[in-house]
Amino acid sequence: MLAKKQKVDEQPKQMVSTPQTLQARLISDTGEEAGPPIDLPAGITTQQLGLICNALLKNEEATPYLFFVGEDEIKKSLEDTLDLSSVDTENVIDIVYQPQAVFKVRPVTRCTSSMPGHAEAIVSLHFSPNGVHLASGSGDTTVRLWDLNTETPHYTCSGHKQWVLCVAWAPDGKRLASACKAGNIIIWDPETGQQQGRTLTGHKKHINGLSWEPYHQNPECRKLASASSDGDCRIWDVKLGQCLLNIAGHTNAVTAVRWGGAGLIYTSSKDRTVKMWRADDGILCRTFSGHAHWVNNIALSTDYVLRTGPFQPAKDRQMAQISEQPEELRAAALKRFQAVCPDEVESLVSCSDDNTLYLWRNNQNKCVNRLTGHQNVVNDVKYSPDVKLIASASFDKSVRLWRAHDGQFIATFRGHVQAVYTLAWSADSRLIVSGSKDSTLKVWSVQSKKLAQELPGHADEVFAVDWAPDGSRVASGGKDKVIKLWAH
Repeated sequence: MLAKKQKVDEQPKQMVSTPQTLQARLISDTGEEAGPPIDLPAGITTQQLGLICNALLKNEEATPYLFFVGEDEIKKSLEDTLDLSSVDTENVIDIVYQPQAVFKVRPVTRCTSSMPGHAEAIVSLHFSPNGVHLASGSGDTTVRLWDLNTETPHYTCSGHKQWVLCVAWAPDGKRLASACKAGNIIIWDPETGQQQGRTLTGHKKHINGLSWEPYHQNPECRKLASASSDGDCRIWDVKLGQCLLNIAGHTNAVTAVRWGGAGLIYTSSKDRTVKMWRADDGILCRTFSGHAHWVNNIALSTDYVLRTGPFQPAKDRQMAQISEQPEELRAAALKRFQAVCPDEVESLVSCSDDNTLYLWRNNQNKCVNRLTGHQNVVNDVKYSPDVKLIASASFDKSVRLWRAHDGQFIATFRGHVQAVYTLAWSADSRLIVSGSKDSTLKVWSVQSKKLAQELPGHADEVFAVDWAPDGSRVASGGKDKVIKLWAH
């Protein structure tokens, strides 16, 4: 037998007979089989696999897929990926398929406009859920609303007395909340630039984060959660202008808050814990502990679907609203939430000054994994919109990529020459943009694991970046007081 094998090895490569067909089974990344095992030609391409997969799943519209055998992605064809000489043709090969976003976001490559106006550093930026408006908060105590069609300032909203630290859009895009260093929250009408209702007061120190109640839980979008350095998280009714609940339990500043889609609120704190509360009555459900230093930020697996609510990227890449009826929109938002989170088990990831990240599930006390590798403070973390990946930004000048379901390390993106402050995902989960102390933005490709685009232009540190939910453009701002818009 050995002699026989040597003879085969000695033959020129093209003489080696390779199996012409292989038995394979298409399996989703959650383990469901698309159909029974089928015979596939060894030279089958990814395009052909896509056609077969769509046919087996009876998709009315063709969905693009990525295909994997084990850890290896099938880039061109099956025989390019597998070492066919060592394949046992008796066994069925499992090919894992992963759906990709139907539309493709083009990498941003140029600055389409620089919009001055703020008199101090820009601390926060946020696109509205439908991608129509952009809001910015600055050290000059104002909030600005920008017209994205003409790329000019629309309204300057004055009312805060101190630095505006965070801005957050309601999931229906009809209200904007901003919070400042004095601990006050103001609600704005984006159509008029005027304040709605009274200023929400009660926090004793500055506010670090805001999060609205998800659309599918209440299409009126009237409840808002705020996290403050006074150690409390408060829930407000913005229509009544009242604090409904004061959630106290952290022993130090609350650094971030996320209102999940299953009636839970998550908070992170400088007391080194992440806590999970019941949104209805503020009862503490769980405390996630493990970090050895301040927890700087948290990200939820459902962040993108909750942010965009009833809006979804349509074929022309505009965020389309399917109907005018709140109940229909609510049903659409709920359907999108359930597609990402069918069993209401949300995952969350926390990042800390202890250089690590922790991956948690809301139904387990113990962490799923501790993500180590960064050499300095981890400042920002985000889930990809398709919930397959996690990206983290660190003061060690790098961005790291992790697998979302188990926290396995995938790649490090290096290129920044100073601390990376913040990052944002493209809506199709194929690209990441990062903003850094080195005054540049960089766009990274998830597929090639390399730098896709370098975006210099800012004159100083970049504090805030956001990628429009429809993928059309990126906004950035920072110490140079200028907002830049980037597009393909």
